[in-house]
This record gives sequence, structure tokens and C-alpha cells, in this order.
Amino acid sequence: MKLNIVKLRNLAIVSVFLLSATSCLNDLDVKVDDDELYTSEQFYANPDSYKQFLAKIYAGLAVTGQTSPNGNSDLGLEADGGPNEGFSQYIRGYWQLQELTTDEAIIAWGESDNPGIRDLNFNTWNADNKFNEAFFARIFFQIGLVNEFLRETTEEKLSSRGVSTDLKAQIKTFRAEVRFLRALSYYHAIDIYGRIPFATEGDIIGSGVKPSVQSREYVFNYILGELNEIDGDLAAAKTNEYGRADKAAAWMLKAKLYQNSKVYTGVDKSTEALAEITKVIGSPYKVATIPYANLFKADNNTNGAQDEVIFPITFDGIKTKTYGGTTFLILASCNKPVGATLGVNDGWAGFRARQEFIQSTGTDARVMKVAGSTDPASIADYSKFDEGTKLIKFSNKNAGGGNGSDGIFADADFALFRMGDAYLMYAELAIVNGKGSTATALGYINALRTRGGAANIAMSDIDALTTTDAKEMFILNERAKELYWEGTRRQDLIRLNHYVSGYTWQWKGGIQNGNSIPSTRTLFPIPNKYLNINSNLSQNPGY
Repeated sequence: MKLNIVKLRNLAIVSVFLLSATSCLNDLDVKVDDDELYTSEQFYANPDSYKQFLAKIYAGLAVTGQTSPNGNSDLGLEADGGPNEGFSQYIRGYWQLQELTTDEAIIAWGESDNPGIRDLNFNTWNADNKFNEAFFARIFFQIGLVNEFLRETTEEKLSSRGVSTDLKAQIKTFRAEVRFLRALSYYHAIDIYGRIPFATEGDIIGSGVKPSVQSREYVFNYILGELNEIDGDLAAAKTNEYGRADKAAAWMLKAKLYQNSKVYTGVDKSTEALAEITKVIGSPYKVATIPYANLFKADNNTNGAQDEVIFPITFDGIKTKTYGGTTFLILASCNKPVGATLGVNDGWAGFRARQEFIQSTGTDARVMKVAGSTDPASIADYSKFDEGTKLIKFSNKNAGGGNGSDGIFADADFALFRMGDAYLMYAELAIVNGKGSTATALGYINALRTRGGAANIAMSDIDALTTTDAKEMFILNERAKELYWEGTRRQDLIRLNHYVSGYTWQWKGGIQNGNSIPSTRTLFPIPNKYLNINSNLSQNPGY
């Protein structure tokens, strides 16, 4: 769904890193027009308010505040100590931490306008890095929104407001969806930060008690418990509105957790991962029978790509203007002339691929290179956009060749979960972990290769992978070809044991030819700003 976002003015819902601030119960003012404000209870007196609040939570994954594309930021004004609003968009923050820190991307921008960006390129970030700080804040703002929604939709509160039986039934589904969204953000939090501050709707704002800090394993198990509990209340797979979570989205998230369990908890859960990903693959979602490039175009909510997308973050060039999301992913990948071919009238001359990624993906047709890009191109000076192989992935053109609804802000949705990834998750479980069928895995790999215009492989190619390292690199390369620039690379390299050492790329560790990095770099630091707010927090090792 292209969300109709309710304007929530001064939504002072406190994120879970600080519960001791004033309660927001009287501060939830909804701007209906320029002259009229509603209090919290007046807001909930409108039966439509519950879906509006749900829309706000979903929209928090796409937009950054109440005035698009910037102004009145959810996270506070930059002049008052809040993060740069453009930096703080959820997908932009997640993407930069997951991609710029790997072989898949490096960005040319300088420190004057983007302080700390070079350290992401070089794996040399510290606890004051502004991009890390902005994403940390965004994660926990989202969690805070969910906690407040759940506090305001208890059976007791709904009954006290005289909410109808039919609306209560809808709200039951809404509650399951927002619990999924909270689980999603907690998953991102443990993946990136490990041990984190933790709060639920049961932790009351204004109590004066700082939130507890929980281990990665504790939150891992909490997320799984939540996903199991909400399964019965979520819509059946592919029956909800486009853009809203359903059972298959929850199964996919469970499969992601189980597949990364050895990293998160030290315990292999590949058998459990296989069970969940098999459910996803058996759902009504499917690998879309469309050109690969159309998965990432402006009309990917209607051009057939929606058959494959299990959970998208939706964008609209008119309704969700943001300098993050797919707007960022398009504009930062090109200069202005190339931007014109992608349906935008500008180009920010930002990221391109490092030579090791290009070498590992070879001539695969899914890796879409800008015409004239040297292949593979070394990067001697990271700040020069003309150095390195320039790729494209997302586009503001639709499948028929027309432009999106705006010349700057993109319509293309970002698929956080899609069936192409599910196929490769199964393949990894079969080939690396010895679960499932290698014959089935081969079929899934070749289905994606065929759709992408690449040559098929034979079973003999898989049989030739006789070492664990060879199997891991094979899967890493297949995932790179299908999923590059979709925000999976850092996690993939860590899970498959090639992030810290054993595989090197240019400028890894801040050296042009690359170097191994400390094992502590598999986690980002807790930002110093939030360590100072909550004395229960402690810094991750190595920072």
C-alpha cells in the first residue's frame, strides 16, 4: 500500500533508551488542519485513528518526520542535537551500515558534508559516528512507537472507549502487525549492536526507571517468542494489503533469525531455519516471471514484482518524499546524465562497487553496470566518483519506460524480504549446512539465474565444492549476484566467515589493498550519546 500518512505533531513517544521522560499521554496531538489540534483521547475517539497510527508506524520505515522531505523530524531538530534528517531515514541508515562496510559498495562523498562516512568505507568507525548514531536512534524510535500503540490498544482501553466488536477484531490484527514490526527492529538491533537496551509496552514511560539491557541471546529468543505468538493473528500469506505484514513475513523473519543463530547465540539452528524457509517457499509468493531489472523499478508494486515481494518498504514520489530510501539508492549511484536514464533529473555521484565484488560476480547479467564503466576498476582515491565500477540497481523508470511521479523522489519500493532471497537461503542451508536437498537447491539457483539472463550451473559444479570455504564463497557469490545493494552483504559475510579475515577487498581496514579487521568489528558500537543517557548500557568490546 502507498501509505496515507497521518500527520502526528509532536509525537513525543520516548524510545526505549530513555523511559524517564515525561509521559506522552497528553502530548499525542494530531494535526488535522492548521488551526485545530486534538488531544490523545480526542484522537482515539475517531475509529479511524487506530489505522492511522498503524500507518504512522509503517511509515517510520520510509519517512523521517512530519514534513516531507525534511523538517519537524521524528528524532528532533539537528540544531537541538538530533541527527541530520536525511541521514536518519531507516533504509538509508540500514543500507549504509550493511553495504558500505563491505566489498559491495564504497562512497565518494567527503567528510565536510557527511562526517563519518569515510570510516564506514574503511571499517574504522567509532562510537561517535553520526551515521551509526542516527540509525541507532531510528531503530529505537520505531520500537517506542510500537510500545505506545500496544499500550493504547489493550482490551481495557478499547472497552473504555466503546470500540465496536468489528473494530476490535481489526485492531487485533493491527497489534500483531506492529509486534512484527517491533520484532523486525529488534532483529536489526541485535544484528548490528548485539547487547541492547530493551523495553516493551509493559515498561511505563515516566516511571523514572531506565530500561534494562539484554543480551543478544535474550532478545533473539524474545523475538522468536513474539513471532510465534502473533502467527494466529496475522493475515494469511499474500492476503493482506500490499505493504503490510502477513504470516509469510513472520516466517521469513524467523528463518533469518535461525539462519544467523550461530552468530547471535553460538548455537546452530539450521534445521529450524529450513523448516521456516520451506514454509515461505510453499506460500503463494513466487519468483516473479518478469525481467530482473523490473523488480527494482518505479512500478514494482504493480508490474509483477509484487508477486515476489514478501515484505516491502513502500515509497511514493509524492506521498513519501525523503532523501533516504530508494531516492538515496538511485541518486547516490549515478551522476546527472545517468540519472536521466533512471527517471530522475539529478545525480549525487556517490557509490560504486569495489573491484573484488566485480571480480567475484564476473559477467553475470544481473549485475547491471553503467555503460562505459571500467571492469574491474581499482579505486586509488575513494573520493573520486570516476574511479571504480559504477552499477545501477534501483530506478525511477517504470517497466513501460515512463518516469515515476516525481523527478527527484522515487516511487520504487524496497523489498526487505523477497522470494529470490528465500531461494538462496534454502540453497545455503543445503550446500553449506547439509540441510534439505542439493538437487532442490540447484533448481532454485538456476531459476534465479534463468530469470536474470545468466547461464545455469550443473550438479557437478556443486559437487566440485569439496571444502567448507569453497561452499561458503560459492553461496556468497550467488547471493551477491542476485541481492547486491539490497542490504544483506555485511550479515552474509559475517555468517559465512569471510568478513573479518580470509577475504579482503580494497580499502578494507583503511588500506588501499585491504587488510583483515578486528573481530570486534562484527558489531557496531553503542553511540556515546546514548551511553550517556542510560547508565545501564555498556560499550561493545573494541570501542
